[in-house]
Amino acid sequence: MPETKQRAAFLNRIHLFSGLRDEELEGIARHMEEKHIPADTVIFNLGDDPDGFYLIFKGRVMVTRPYEGKRREDFLAWLVGNDYFGEAALVENRKRAATIKTVEDSILLFLSRERFDELRKKYPRLEPNLDVAIKSRKLARATRFSWLGKNEVIYFIARRHLIRLYQVLVAPLLALMIPISLFVWLAFIPRTPNENIAGLDGLAHTVGISSGIVILFAIIVWIVWLIIDWSNDYYIVTNQRVIWVERVIGIYDSRQEAPLGTILSVGVETDVIGRALDYGHISVRTFVGNIRFEFVDHPNQAAELIRELWERTKSKGTQAQKDAMKNAIRAKLGMTVHKKEEEEELTPAASPVDKEVQKKGLLRLALGNMFKMRMEEGGTVIYHKHWIVLLKQMGRPLFFFLILLSLLISRIWNLAWDPERAVVEFLATGGFRPDTIVVAIPALMLPFIGWMIWEYVDWANDTFMVTPEEIVDIDRTPLGTEERRAAQIENILSTEYKRIGLLGYLFNYGTVFIVVGGTKLSFQDVLDPAGVQADINRRRMARLAQKGEETASVERERMAAWLVAYHQNRDEFSIPENMSKEELARLGKAAGQDLSGDAEMGIDEGVDDQSMEGMEG
Repeated sequence: MPETKQRAAFLNRIHLFSGLRDEELEGIARHMEEKHIPADTVIFNLGDDPDGFYLIFKGRVMVTRPYEGKRREDFLAWLVGNDYFGEAALVENRKRAATIKTVEDSILLFLSRERFDELRKKYPRLEPNLDVAIKSRKLARATRFSWLGKNEVIYFIARRHLIRLYQVLVAPLLALMIPISLFVWLAFIPRTPNENIAGLDGLAHTVGISSGIVILFAIIVWIVWLIIDWSNDYYIVTNQRVIWVERVIGIYDSRQEAPLGTILSVGVETDVIGRALDYGHISVRTFVGNIRFEFVDHPNQAAELIRELWERTKSKGTQAQKDAMKNAIRAKLGMTVHKKEEEEELTPAASPVDKEVQKKGLLRLALGNMFKMRMEEGGTVIYHKHWIVLLKQMGRPLFFFLILLSLLISRIWNLAWDPERAVVEFLATGGFRPDTIVVAIPALMLPFIGWMIWEYVDWANDTFMVTPEEIVDIDRTPLGTEERRAAQIENILSTEYKRIGLLGYLFNYGTVFIVVGGTKLSFQDVLDPAGVQADINRRRMARLAQKGEETASVERERMAAWLVAYHQNRDEFSIPENMSKEELARLGKAAGQDLSGDAEMGIDEGVDDQSMEGMEG
């Protein structure tokens, strides 16, 4: 049974209680009720009245909810030690939004609804902490990401603060003054009484109205685009990684991420306005660079949550190393190897095929990916050259195509307004004869259409790939040769990127240079070269970490073999009982230590669980 100080130390590790002093934490801990809940016990059901707030001191629970009104339950998340639940229904004064069930024997710390309300009134500093938690869980339930691991849990998710949306909407809202001013001017401008120019005056009025409608429609599309673009970007922290998702519909899909174990520091930046409105920027520094969460609501509280998960990961990693060493020794001794169930269930499950791909039709999928410059399939990221490069390649055929298209539209327009001629002339014999120019122009357009298709295929065939094991540069010409250059990602020595020229800076594209041994690969004219560089560096660090773990595993096996060999032959290293003090002194001098006392080296025969615990360090 945890004592009050132990409970207070437990609360101090949870971000909800950040900012409280030790004596305040002890006061809260004294009012917590301890509940021992056996496995497979429902704590509360969906739709129940909220009775209180729960903290998991030890154990694990499962969060589920009925799937679209059917009997089948929809799995939402696992919650483990240091997690909490039940706060949203209390704060928002509503029914329970999910069913919580234990999956193993658990110890829960419980605060009744009355105590919880008293706690919120007494410590107002808890409100932003609760706000971050509740908003994250609501947004996590409303959004689904196919690339999440099978049991990966989102602890924090946020969009940019609304202030950022307001800032980007200033320009289109000001631009609305252009069509509004045009409509007002056309409404109040006096019509000329001169009949000779009345027709021209009416034409000018019609052109002005049409232009205003086109401009107004373009600005509305601009505003809708900005709102959708704002809503598509997410900052996410799971139980395994820190993620920044940035999307531009049909063009760009970026995911910058780093494992929690690679975090070096978490910092918060705010300005005067940010402190007044409680928003700021969170900088998560990792081995491979920074992941920056910009315009985040309650930045200090969000940073505390990230730090908490970071500390959990470090603690878990240390324990995992100890367990791995202990299991290696057990395996060498022929003993039972204990493997925790949680380790298997929390392992990321990266599907080789994106689940969204399976739900889309082939035509929709092909059209959706036609001009995408970054795609991710499983663990592989595929880049195409920027669409500016496509426009450059298609420039000449597109120019002639547009000229012919303009001539075709002009010819059809003239024929439509000429009462003596028509686009298609019906003959008295019952046949018909199309206009010769209208038929000839599309025929002339066909070679240029084929030319543009060729240039598009040539653009689409040049791809750059980053996989978990290697980087690949593929240069393929339509109906021609293919050149493939690849390198192991762990052999990369350095990376750099350059954006050259005004277009490169305006449209954010450039070239990433990768040095591998004595050669240099280049990903040319890719969108967001800094993001491409970060993708490569993250996968390089992940690969090096995997290699390091393989090396550490071999080293553990070697050390375990030495320890087992010593255990099995410990009698040879025992000090004889009849050895004199002079002989012990000489032996100790040779070994560099004092052996004059009665000492015996070795591991007790029949190593049991208790002795293994002593060896785990």
